[in-house]
Amino acid sequence: MSTSPHAGKFRTKLACIGAGVLVLAVALYLILPIIALFFRTTPDLFFETLRDPAVISALTLSLTTSIISLVIVILVGTPFAYLHCRNQYPGKVIVDTIIDLPLVLPPAVAGFALLVLYGRMGLIGKYASLFGITFAFTTLAVIMAQIFVASPFYLRQAKSLFDQLDPAYEMTARTLGASPFRVFARVVVPLTAGGLVSGAVMTFGRALGEFGATIMFAGNMPGVSQTMPLAVYVNLNGDFNVGLTIAILLVLISFAIMIAVRLLATREVPHA
Repeated sequence: MSTSPHAGKFRTKLACIGAGVLVLAVALYLILPIIALFFRTTPDLFFETLRDPAVISALTLSLTTSIISLVIVILVGTPFAYLHCRNQYPGKVIVDTIIDLPLVLPPAVAGFALLVLYGRMGLIGKYASLFGITFAFTTLAVIMAQIFVASPFYLRQAKSLFDQLDPAYEMTARTLGASPFRVFARVVVPLTAGGLVSGAVMTFGRALGEFGATIMFAGNMPGVSQTMPLAVYVNLNGDFNVGLTIAILLVLISFAIMIAVRLLATREVPHA
């Protein structure tokens, strides 16, 4: 049974309209709550609230701990991911699963698990306390929580990059007399640098936005463990403008992070 050209064009237009409505509905659902934040304040009020000690304290603590967490993840995670990808060993699949576990684990559960292990009465914490070392409810606990929940973002990216990288580049460098460390530092890292930076940016963003694990393991003490997400939560029933200003700051930082990731993602890793 043949279909008239007009009927075919009508169905095509109808499909386009339906697709457009669907795209618009999804986009509006995701962006309207973000836009609503900016409509609840004014530029003058926003910049005035930025000078509030609570905002400065939360911002400083969040940036400091997130940067420290990121540096640790990069220094430990990069060689780990490379060795993990280039070697076969018993239990490798289990290690892969462990790396991905924090991605699906509820942050509150992650924080509770850290507390059970490192708390004052925890499996490790009770022995550390004998030497005057305290983990829980300190700034160190904030960093530990951030590393736990954010490190998989970098490790997964690094593993993917090293898996894609053609081993011929490394073999050529080795035949020219380069040591394994020199091959890693002068060949592997430069060739995957764009992707590694992209993973690092995502890791930083995840660490900056961490809430559940932090409040469970580090508490919510201003100047000690009250990061920006925790300050937003506290000020919902306190100074609303402070919470709103911090929320907008997090949105702006998140937007900048996504732009950076998109730009860095255009760099390809040479592979076989």
